[in-house]
Amino acid sequence: MTTKAAPKITLWEFFQQLGKTFMLPVALLSFCGIMLGIGSSLSSHDVTTLLPWLDTPLLQAIFIWMSKVGSFAFSFLPVMFCIAIPLGLARENKGVAAFAGFVGYAVMNLAVNFWLTAKGILPTTDAAILKANNIQNVLGIQSIDTGILGAVIAGIVVWMLHERFHTIRLPDALAFFGGTRFVPIVTTVVMGLVGLVIPLVWPVFAMGINALGHVINSAGDFGPMIFGTGERLLLPFGLHHILVALIRFTEAGGTLDVCGHTVNGALTIFQAQLSCPETHGFAESATRFLSQGKMPAFLGGLPGAALAMYHCARPENRHKIKGLLISGVIACVVGGTTEPLEFLFLFVAPVLYIIHALLTGLGFTMMAILGVTIGNTDGNVIDFVVFGILHGLSTKWYLVPVVAGIWFAVYYGIFRFAITRFNLKTPGRDIDTSTVEKAVAGVTGKSGYNVPAILAALGGADNIVTLDNCITRLRLSVNDMSKVDVNALKANRAIGVVQLNQHNLQVVIGPQVQSVKDEMTTLMNTVQA
Repeated sequence: MTTKAAPKITLWEFFQQLGKTFMLPVALLSFCGIMLGIGSSLSSHDVTTLLPWLDTPLLQAIFIWMSKVGSFAFSFLPVMFCIAIPLGLARENKGVAAFAGFVGYAVMNLAVNFWLTAKGILPTTDAAILKANNIQNVLGIQSIDTGILGAVIAGIVVWMLHERFHTIRLPDALAFFGGTRFVPIVTTVVMGLVGLVIPLVWPVFAMGINALGHVINSAGDFGPMIFGTGERLLLPFGLHHILVALIRFTEAGGTLDVCGHTVNGALTIFQAQLSCPETHGFAESATRFLSQGKMPAFLGGLPGAALAMYHCARPENRHKIKGLLISGVIACVVGGTTEPLEFLFLFVAPVLYIIHALLTGLGFTMMAILGVTIGNTDGNVIDFVVFGILHGLSTKWYLVPVVAGIWFAVYYGIFRFAITRFNLKTPGRDIDTSTVEKAVAGVTGKSGYNVPAILAALGGADNIVTLDNCITRLRLSVNDMSKVDVNALKANRAIGVVQLNQHNLQVVIGPQVQSVKDEMTTLMNTVQA
């Protein structure tokens, strides 16, 4: 981030930034899910019976170790969010904000425990009383289980306190407690009071989330379609993480008793079942919102769209866009990152993107109807192997290639017809390839991008007020939007440019966006020094 004073953000921009902060815990969640999936599947009785050579003390110790390490993210998910939100939203002193996030979450739960004790509800070990009051052990504290939503609220409050007080100046006698040291102090007081309010207002929040879950679940097999389509439609605006978090981690995504514990959220249920030795198979009510729903579009549909764009390109340009399309397909199929392909047609044919969103949602419904039970987060070939094939035929993984093949043909047909019928300017149909080649020839830095040229296309360091990134995009605030050269950005391999308002924009880079952002920050600091 730059150190310039940022303009006041709108509510829309705030939710975009909030969604971006979810990426840090979600990235760890995805990795831990793979660790847990491999470890639990290869140590299961079914797999060791099928492959006896895996049933050795050393290998089983490794697999059980993987399961234990992988379960970390799911055991401490709320506190990770409460740390990640102030860390991601804070403009300065991010470490202090993250520290205060942990302090605030712990203090909030201690205050809830105090309230429950004062009311005579605690201490108790009576399972019926604990369940009636939704009491769980949170960081070793008996407290109301507010889940991810409680952590998000706490994280936002801590961030607001940090922004207000991290530069506070106290009288000389108290100066030691001023500045950044004051942030965790005021956080302790405020979150202690918030914790007293939680037992009074939380039932209202729980009712709202349950109502959302009821709406989605009452739609039957079309519930996953509503979710899958909505997530794709929100993606260009950077708001999809909010919907995804609600379904994955709150009651909106379902509630289930797993190994004697009540678990909320589709992904949380799936991971709890992975960790539970008493569970055989996975709940269809949870997996229908997870990886399996993405697979028809990610493993079949979008590659089909890429092939259609290649065939519709001018023959003399096909070899010049082949690398762009292949890298996009690899990012989609292997990494589950779809934006490098989606942004190739989002701006030139928004109707095609809407069709893509509907077909993605239909893929969710199709997997649910067929009874496929493949979980995790990414919908890529790794999830297909680890959480599908390795867990045996009970997941019905063999249906995925069939449906993905159908989606490939449907996408290819729709895209080829639309591109040729309406003369859509997808890559290779109307492109100044000499400009692209010139830009690539000037590549500098480890990111593989010409970062000085990108910075110049953004109007230079003086034009940038704030600079950050999410999983595939640079997120910027600029002084003067007229200084931003969109064509120059695209000539330097930007996949797309989204202008949110007169001061805020997003530049879609792709999987290497973190390296581009880091190089640009270093370059800006050098220029401003």
